[in-house]
Amino acid sequence: MTLKPKLYGLVGLPIKHSLSPGMHNAAFRALKINASYRLFELKPDQWEGFLNSLKENNIRGFNVTYPYKEEVIAFLNSRGAAVKEIGAANTVVVEKNGKRKGFNTDYLGFAAHLKELKLKPRKVALIGAGGAAKAVSFALGKMKVAQLCIYDIDKFKALSLFKKLSAGFPKTKFDVASRLEELGIPDKDLLVNASPVGMRANDPCLVGPGDLHPGLFVYDLIYNPLQTKLLLLAKELNLNFSNGLGMLLYQGVFAFEHFTGRPAPVKVMKEALLKGVMKR
Repeated sequence: MTLKPKLYGLVGLPIKHSLSPGMHNAAFRALKINASYRLFELKPDQWEGFLNSLKENNIRGFNVTYPYKEEVIAFLNSRGAAVKEIGAANTVVVEKNGKRKGFNTDYLGFAAHLKELKLKPRKVALIGAGGAAKAVSFALGKMKVAQLCIYDIDKFKALSLFKKLSAGFPKTKFDVASRLEELGIPDKDLLVNASPVGMRANDPCLVGPGDLHPGLFVYDLIYNPLQTKLLLLAKELNLNFSNGLGMLLYQGVFAFEHFTGRPAPVKVMKEALLKGVMKR
């Protein structure tokens, strides 16, 4: 008797650009796991139908990306400690009894990539206050950065995140900027874009040449395109910079281990990501 393959995937909108299927499917093949990973592009009103089909389709877990990292919490039966603290989830394990348990591997992925880059930031400017920004700021709080200033076009979201972080990480000084110009980038050693601005060709560059300075590391969570206008500007100014591919890899590594209960083949997953990038 042939067992039905377990199905995993990514939920978000839009997600056609995602490199996650190649990364996870390469890992399944390497470990000879009877499973596959695909994309589930859902509109907000399609959640109920998707969740009702989990058992029928043998879906045993899924990742969550923009714009549902916060919204997914309402559909969880239980939440890992980091999800409760961060207020966002990007990994959901569907247990045998059908219950859905949420985890956040984004903050682990971001922290792991900063470690690989040998970055130990002290003063950080963060653009965005959504699900990805929550994970990034949580990781930075865990790293005990001295200062973190947050800007979001939705000031209420930025203030809400500020209050949560201030209570959870008293050793870090948190601030909220009303405008991008108030982020104090000239005083920072790390600038992180955790907003979706930069994904589309007609998106503006969020900062100008005069905002950036020698010694500043520019990190954009976006990886499609590989170099956003923000990163191209950093490159022109001979600054060190990175896109979000490393974070994507490591959050995927931790998610895979939640899905399977087995150590992830990191090298295989990294090679699959790089292969996916080269095809573009």
